[in-house]
Amino acid sequence: MPDVQGVLFDFNGTLARLESWGESHQDVFDRWGLTAAGKRWGDGWLVGPVDGEDHREHSQDRDGYHRWELSRLAARARRCGVPADRIDGVVRELDRANKTLTMSLYDDVVEVLSELRRRNVAVAVCSNWYWDLDAVIDQVGLTDLVDVAVTSARAGARKPHSLIFHRTLQLCGLQPAEALFVGDSWQADVIGPLAAGIRAVHLWRPERAAEAAPPRRADVPRLSSLYEVIGQIS
Repeated sequence: MPDVQGVLFDFNGTLARLESWGESHQDVFDRWGLTAAGKRWGDGWLVGPVDGEDHREHSQDRDGYHRWELSRLAARARRCGVPADRIDGVVRELDRANKTLTMSLYDDVVEVLSELRRRNVAVAVCSNWYWDLDAVIDQVGLTDLVDVAVTSARAGARKPHSLIFHRTLQLCGLQPAEALFVGDSWQADVIGPLAAGIRAVHLWRPERAAEAAPPRRADVPRLSSLYEVIGQIS
């Protein structure tokens, strides 16, 4: 088996945690005097593409992808009863609220990524995320420790679709057998990479102890911290 030449990391829940959102969807609707429509809106994540979705036709460039984001929001706003003359304004505020967030690094991240850098191991972030993951990576202070960052928005498909993994490998100059994937989501970060020919480890941090962990697989080590990643490449 080839030595690990690059480690691909998920972002949210693996390298960083979500500390806070901007205003809620309901706050946006309330400000527009559309409280009932806000209650019908429900879970904002229902608007986004689903895991594994191939959306290459919408990911040709930043503007095209953003138009697609706004069109999905607008379609849901209409179904929730937002008047036609308010849809554009409401949708733009919802889009901004969705992307106004604060992330913070887990305590083990900088030390582990620095050690990978010292060993000349490529570090990539591969995430189901909006277009501008680079800005969030910079916000948490990882710009100098990450060689490649690929989002589903830019790749044209969401994990566990193989396209996003192959795009990340291509930018790293790696073959699947030369990489290791590290993430906290079983389907997106374990099953997806394995199907693409990439070794995977499952990160299950202590903060998730109250949740039911997926069943173990003999070929997938389960880690409780990123410190254990170093042992997987030695």
